[in-house]
Amino acid sequence: MSPIEIDGVEYYSQAQVLKDLRISRQTLYRWRQEGKIPVGHLYRGTRIIFTAEELEAIRLFANRVEPLDPNDANQLKLFNNNR
Repeated sequence: MSPIEIDGVEYYSQAQVLKDLRISRQTLYRWRQEGKIPVGHLYRGTRIIFTAEELEAIRLFANRVEPLDPNDANQLKLFNNNR
């Protein structure tokens, strides 16, 4: 995935993010609207782009692993040991 450079800053297109993370456009939109990930930037009035740091934040959110039942003590031990 090759970024575009604008004023010395590298940006990744929405299409690149979707392909890289294997998520749908609707999922990315919903996460942005819910404030779970950075909203990105509007380029030339039509294209949504993200910096490398924003892409990494989206990647971390998309690939998070959480316990299914946070009240299950055995499950919490499993997740705490893998950190």
